[in-house]
Amino acid sequence: LGRMKPVIVVHGGAGRIFKEREGGCRSGVVRAALRGHRLLTQGGTALDAVEEAVRSMEDDPHFNAGCGSVLNEKGEVEMDAIIMDGKNLASGAVSAVKCIANPIKLARLVMEKTKHLLLTGYGAQLFARAMGIPEVPEEKLITERSRERWKKNLEPDSNPEEFQKDLGTVGAVAIDSEGNVACATSTGGLSNKLTGRVGDTACIGSGGYADNCCGAASTTGHGESIMKVVLARLVLYHMEQGMSPEMAADAALDHMKTRVGGLGGIIVVNHSGEWAARFSTKEMSWATVKDDQLLYGIHAGERQTKSLGEALVSECEGF
Repeated sequence: LGRMKPVIVVHGGAGRIFKEREGGCRSGVVRAALRGHRLLTQGGTALDAVEEAVRSMEDDPHFNAGCGSVLNEKGEVEMDAIIMDGKNLASGAVSAVKCIANPIKLARLVMEKTKHLLLTGYGAQLFARAMGIPEVPEEKLITERSRERWKKNLEPDSNPEEFQKDLGTVGAVAIDSEGNVACATSTGGLSNKLTGRVGDTACIGSGGYADNCCGAASTTGHGESIMKVVLARLVLYHMEQGMSPEMAADAALDHMKTRVGGLGGIIVVNHSGEWAARFSTKEMSWATVKDDQLLYGIHAGERQTKSLGEALVSECEGF
């Protein structure tokens, strides 16, 4: 068996990324990609790498996942996450979970320790307890920024839709040296959403999909639109029809825009290690490591490059 060169791609969410948050988002996705890649080079699986990359971004308050998640209508954090293994199509997801630092860890446990694909709300909480996952006080997950936005959106003349542009779901896709692919996605959802709202992230085929026969994709953007077109699976379908990752991602985003008026972003890797990071929103933070090169960007057409050595040095110095 020919050894694959491992590849990881991560995103920190598609939407409007405001100037003052650019630096934090950029270094956050770069750090996540470097961490995931380090696991891959040490012989770790694609599954381990995407979980690690997403966990890194859940712990980073710049992103709408884990710590830094937006608040629902009642001012609470409810999070969704999914992980999928391209080898056997095993998957695990959680939705509307509270008081957990890393929903992606819980999603992986759902995949590995239950016969189910998705646990929600109170049931997910009971399962987390049974698995010995510590509960964290909600305040630990709530940032000043999320609280401010929630308050703003409560004002009678506010338009929550305006703020949704800055979504910040996080995700990762990877292929390891064995040629296995995996995806992981995690989010706090939409600001001021109804209690109990579940978006695309927890839904297999919408928030993410991975199949060794074809590749892996993780999505971000307007969840309801993503679910209507089953965006992650749609990208893989286009690749099965012979499209490159970039063409497939663009075609899927284009369909979502014309059919339901939805905007978003996609990261994808195919079974031969070609990758793409594409978006129809104003911005999307993304990073990838392939062939000892780190590439990353936020704006359309932006593609910054560093050698892996250089990247690791600046990472140690805090970017």
